[in-house]
Amino acid sequence: MKNKTPYDPVVIITVALLVTTGIIMVFSSSFSYAMVDLGDGYYFLKRIIIWAIIGVFAMYFCAKFNYRNWTKYANIILLISIILLILVITPLGKEVNGAKRWIAIGPITVMPSEITKFAAIIFVSTSITRKRDKMESFFHGVVPYLILSGIFFLLIKEQPDYSTALVIVLIIISMIFVGGMKLSHFIGLALSGSIAFVGLLFYIVKHGKGYRAKRLTAFLDPWADPTDSGFQAIQSLLALGSGGLFGKGLGRSIQKHFYLPEPQNDFIFAIIGEELGFIGGVFVIILFMLLIWRGIRIAMYAPDLLGCVMATGITCMLIIQVLINIAVATSSMPVTGIPLPFISFGGNALVIFMASMGILLNISKNTNMNRG
Repeated sequence: MKNKTPYDPVVIITVALLVTTGIIMVFSSSFSYAMVDLGDGYYFLKRIIIWAIIGVFAMYFCAKFNYRNWTKYANIILLISIILLILVITPLGKEVNGAKRWIAIGPITVMPSEITKFAAIIFVSTSITRKRDKMESFFHGVVPYLILSGIFFLLIKEQPDYSTALVIVLIIISMIFVGGMKLSHFIGLALSGSIAFVGLLFYIVKHGKGYRAKRLTAFLDPWADPTDSGFQAIQSLLALGSGGLFGKGLGRSIQKHFYLPEPQNDFIFAIIGEELGFIGGVFVIILFMLLIWRGIRIAMYAPDLLGCVMATGITCMLIIQVLINIAVATSSMPVTGIPLPFISFGGNALVIFMASMGILLNISKNTNMNRG
């Protein structure tokens, strides 16, 4: 007889600490910008609190909702996400800073690419479970997911948002690998993908125009153009470096005062480093490591293949975004626009991640093994 366990307390506490840290840092990093440009220093604080409350309800619902029941709605969730992605590139899409990534529905702005991450995890985990005996076949275990990845990539790149498209592709690949994909197929896919990616980077550097080429050249040498393409990278490094061991103190960042563009979003980790220092940055990284560790444990000890693959997708989504965001903030890779989970300002991303954590909690509750 299966012994059900309580909800994983480490996941609950870690998520609570990350969300709280996010609310505090969004307020600290955005106050000056919101006051000058929007006339309300509390503009972002009020909105992130509302989204956090919605996220708590989403997390609670998903924690109570048996994860196996998501399979009943996998197709409709996928269809909705694709329809939303198509609507973004129509006149219904809302353009912000030259990118068309949102749909305005009354007072609410929806970001379909965030919903697509969730939809991909639900659909792919369901599909793998239904064809578990065919996953070693290239035709059944690889091709359908490459086609799905291609559809997502083509739709999201039109926004344009290559970074999020790549994140979704990596999530899907990680899930089919854990779901039973042959190692030889995985190695071949990884090698061909890596060669294509490196080739694309070289092409952009040598022949590319526009902001993508500028981002790549700025990554290679930000000081070559410190007032334009290299500006963000330099300001982020200045923020991190000036924080020292213990930081300048909460609310005392210099770089957030119109030096670092939109510090409440992609570069919020740099503000954490400046205000809370090396200690604050390490604290946040440790929280993420704890959450990733629990996600891996839950995937390992899931009671069935569905739970294992679903937990893998959720955990990989977290790993990929944390690594990319912190790498960008430390100038270890080009600027991408990927937010830091639970911490960067962004209501859609926050709700999706909290809902995903709810699914992890439900899987952990249904496990019949000692999580240790």
